[in-house]
Amino acid sequence: MLLINNTSTNAYFNLAMEEYFLKNTTEDVFMLWRNESAIIVGKNQNTLSEINYEYVKENNIKVVRRQSGGGAVFHDLGNINFTFISCNDNSFSDFKRFTMPIIECLEDLNIHAEFSGRNDLLIDNQKFSGNAQYNYKNKVMHHGTLLFSSQINDLSSALKVKPSKFEGKGVKSVKSRVTNISNHLKKSMTVLEFKDYLMNFINNKDENNHFYELSDHDINEINKLVDEKYSTWHWNFGHSPKYSLNNEVKYPGGNIEFSLNVDKGIINEIKFFGDFFGKKDVSNIEDLLKNVMHNESSIKSTLNNIDINDYFLNCNIDILVDGIMGVK
Repeated sequence: MLLINNTSTNAYFNLAMEEYFLKNTTEDVFMLWRNESAIIVGKNQNTLSEINYEYVKENNIKVVRRQSGGGAVFHDLGNINFTFISCNDNSFSDFKRFTMPIIECLEDLNIHAEFSGRNDLLIDNQKFSGNAQYNYKNKVMHHGTLLFSSQINDLSSALKVKPSKFEGKGVKSVKSRVTNISNHLKKSMTVLEFKDYLMNFINNKDENNHFYELSDHDINEINKLVDEKYSTWHWNFGHSPKYSLNNEVKYPGGNIEFSLNVDKGIINEIKFFGDFFGKKDVSNIEDLLKNVMHNESSIKSTLNNIDINDYFLNCNIDILVDGIMGVK
């Protein structure tokens, strides 16, 4: 098995690297990696309904869609991600098999962990690892999180969103009580020391394991995937299932209610309601926004030459765009 101790902390690169190795390796792979602050959403989720958009925007948090299903998770540098790629394998949904090495490693550190439910690992009935899988041809990719010293408050803030705003078919995340591995260690260890410990533990399980360093060709191909897919709005937001968004914003000129239908990230229909005043009919703006991508830059670009005050007295473009994006 190839062992890759990835030092990149760029979420776009790291998710692209998983796909690259899944599609290009003929050997089994085990990878460990970390991301700077990022939200990783499941393949079938509506991204906007999973994130606290305002918090994500203010804190420059990357939002990246992964290939596998399941719920949204928050990554920071206190979290370690592990990936198994198993070739010539039809064990899709056998989550326990791929998490056993993690449980065994923790037992080696005198921490009792257990597999629970469909895809979680627990210590003292608190979740420290969520897992997901993706099947490609005759291969299975299994990946999971390992909360080691994550900022739990950031985790809950980044993923906190009012579910009543959105209606749609996207898979919702299930929130659980969480804990950090570091809280249960008998002897203190840094996150990077634990990462090395886990890698060495996996390495020692099979004499055929060997470490692999990314070549220039690997890096170039992965960066191509970053540019063409993993850093794009179309993959991370536009790939969301069809959804409706309802929002209400109070501002100095009154209140505006927003009702949108969005499909493949494109606004199909939008309506404004409220007790606001304006000398021009808001239907003009509603017509302008049809078939526009549901993201800030596209909406702003469409409305840039419009005097918003003509339609919503005492309003401005930022208030309107925030409302359309679901920010209160």
